Amino acid sequence: MGLEEIILDIYAEVGMPLREIEGIEELRTLVGSEVGVSDWLEITQERINAFAEATNDFQWIHVDVERCKRESPFGTTIAHGYLTMSLISQFSYAVIGVKQKFAMTINYGCNKVRFISPVKCGARIRSRHQLLEVSDVEGGWQTRWNVTIEMEGGQKPACVAETIGRFYRA
Repeated sequence: MGLEEIILDIYAEVGMPLREIEGIEELRTLVGSEVGVSDWLEITQERINAFAEATNDFQWIHVDVERCKRESPFGTTIAHGYLTMSLISQFSYAVIGVKQKFAMTINYGCNKVRFISPVKCGARIRSRHQLLEVSDVEGGWQTRWNVTIEMEGGQKPACVAETIGRFYRA
């Protein structure tokens, strides 16, 4: 399966991106601005449990509903911080689509990540994507984003991450 087929599969799951950008040159014009905001996504216990299975992180604050009702200051389970952060990829595909053809795109890493507020089971979260930089790198371009994961009705964000992506020339 090629990259285009994979992207189409992702779009079929999350929907077409809310904002389509022609290419890197148009993306450069958006540096310093908020490029997109995702739709809300409910964090279910099933999603939390699946993440626990995938990562072998079964700490009771994530998976023991009854104990959380009795002992947790939150009154319910909370999502893993890394689960919240991992959803940045899904949110990014749902929010921003770059039409230009690339050989591949990759998540290159994060410069800084903070988990500011816990995400309670049943909460709805969404992402805000601010483009910080587009720079040239060997074989393509690198983007730097400030991504804020906010909770519906929350006073503070759940997560703030500075992410780096790379686009390689086709």
